[in-house]
Amino acid sequence: MLSAHSGTQKGATQKGETQKAESRKQPTFLLVHGANSNAYAFAPLIAALTMEGHRALAVDLPGHGVQANFPPSYQTPQDLTAFAAALSSVLSRTTLEDNARHVVSVVRRIARQGPVILVGHSMGGATITRAANQVPDAIARLVYLSAFCCVRIRTVLDCFLVPEGRTTLLPTIPSVGNPERTGVLRNNWRSADAGFIAKAKAAFAAEYSDTVFRNALNAFEPDESASLIRDDARGHPATWGRIPRSYLRFTLDRSIPPALQDRMIREADAATPGNRFDVHSLPAPHLGPADPAPLATVLASLV
Repeated sequence: MLSAHSGTQKGATQKGETQKAESRKQPTFLLVHGANSNAYAFAPLIAALTMEGHRALAVDLPGHGVQANFPPSYQTPQDLTAFAAALSSVLSRTTLEDNARHVVSVVRRIARQGPVILVGHSMGGATITRAANQVPDAIARLVYLSAFCCVRIRTVLDCFLVPEGRTTLLPTIPSVGNPERTGVLRNNWRSADAGFIAKAKAAFAAEYSDTVFRNALNAFEPDESASLIRDDARGHPATWGRIPRSYLRFTLDRSIPPALQDRMIREADAATPGNRFDVHSLPAPHLGPADPAPLATVLASLV
């Protein structure tokens, strides 16, 4: 009886070790959000990836998520004068390097469990590029979802100054306050002004229904660090350039126009001709497809 019991325990232990080893071979998708956003924005995509049998985790960048600044003047009834002047203690001091360090710390923890596929959307592309410069050996693949990927162009702001970026609709969205004083780029996403809503929808998701777009807008955060668009966002060929990478073009994007996406892809490929982008295209606006299933399918194919 004792011998049989010992054999059962040994078999269970071996099975458990085998399962752990198999689990460590499975990659984890680490999702990094863009400006005025948070980890919650990826909830539908995480659900879609999970239902396809993949591990996925979204990170809140510094000053976002539970650290986000929602001043009382932003609440209803709004005090727009006070809102414009309100200070944002965390984001006013946050740099692109702060974002990268935060992501690097998460990458290192996840890498203990297996390969990391680092995914950035929009401004999140600048963050994952900086992170990749620091820990290239901890990242199995970089994925840019209609995201900034600077190589020759130095900053995110500079991306909008080149011919391919000048058609962006982002500058048409009214902002609030003085970034020189507050240290943040601020928008009143809770505005009831029909003109404001129309401009935001045109830039972010013209193809969404009004209801779906308002649901997405309700998850936006009012502030973003003013420093991020001016910080050096370039990938280094010797580090970032060693990592396999994919770019998912959103062909209906009016915030990061397809022509700008294509320029960033070309310049990255020219910098690392032996490690070119794997490119996929989806007929989606800047916020991505309203149904995350097609996006999840493309991501799953990268494993």
